[in-house]
Amino acid sequence: MKRRDFITSGLTVAAVCATGSASAQVNAAAPASSGKKFNLKIAPMLGMFKAHVGKDPIENLKFMADQGFTAFYHLGLAGMENAEAIVKEGERLGMVAGPFSGSGGKWLVDDDAGREATVAGIKKAVENAKRLNVECILVVPGKMIDGMPMEQMTANLVKNLKHVVEKVEFGDKKIVLEPLNHRNHPGLFLTKIKQSVEICKAVGSPSIKIVNDLYHQQITEGDLIPNIEFGWDYIGAYHLGDNPGRKEPLTGEINFRNVFKFIHEKGFRGILCMEHGLSMPGIEGEKKLIAAYRWCDAIDQPIA
Repeated sequence: MKRRDFITSGLTVAAVCATGSASAQVNAAAPASSGKKFNLKIAPMLGMFKAHVGKDPIENLKFMADQGFTAFYHLGLAGMENAEAIVKEGERLGMVAGPFSGSGGKWLVDDDAGREATVAGIKKAVENAKRLNVECILVVPGKMIDGMPMEQMTANLVKNLKHVVEKVEFGDKKIVLEPLNHRNHPGLFLTKIKQSVEICKAVGSPSIKIVNDLYHQQITEGDLIPNIEFGWDYIGAYHLGDNPGRKEPLTGEINFRNVFKFIHEKGFRGILCMEHGLSMPGIEGEKKLIAAYRWCDAIDQPIA
């Protein structure tokens, strides 16, 4: 099916969800035209709609825009050969680019040579962010150091982040630190929102924020909305994915509509990246994905 044929025929949503009130609400909400813009800047990953338009990122952007998305992302965007053309097309379509991955760095050790190597990596990442008009650069501080107390690793990370902030001209660009869950990523240092907030406070720079991955945090902590409120001033972006399974909303236990409603009403206008797989393959799976987000984005409608 061609992209335009799909758009003019509308979304078929009979298979969007399993039984229950959510399924009925999805079917009720879905008739909102496919071109209606989403309330939130929900960002599909480039290549997510390959069943409809193939893998070409430009065709994916056009399809996303036609479906009402106003953002996109790819963690490897800065290294893509045609990154500038992708971003330019996105801007033409009224879409902004979400965070890409920055330098690994030696964040948890107190080492002069490692610190300077980290600075060099972040400088390059910031240059790429400015070149591509991307606000946030994603950083995972890495695995815990054997035999080193948490307090020392925390102090080293804060010291290294302060050094990076001092040496790099960020402008309006930001590092967003990502806490990951202990089950899928055993041994990592950064796992919780409160821990991340304490680090941001200790660094004391507007250039250091957090990306709140709701899939990871549902596994690690739960309490999603209270933790969002606790970390509000330090959250620069979100990653999305339901739990269990890391698929689209309505496949697991997270109440995405309530989360979306909370962050939108509180004033978040940043990007929410769809960092997950699809629960069904092919065209029908992609239709289900879009319809699920339509339902969760309908924040002005009651659930029941």
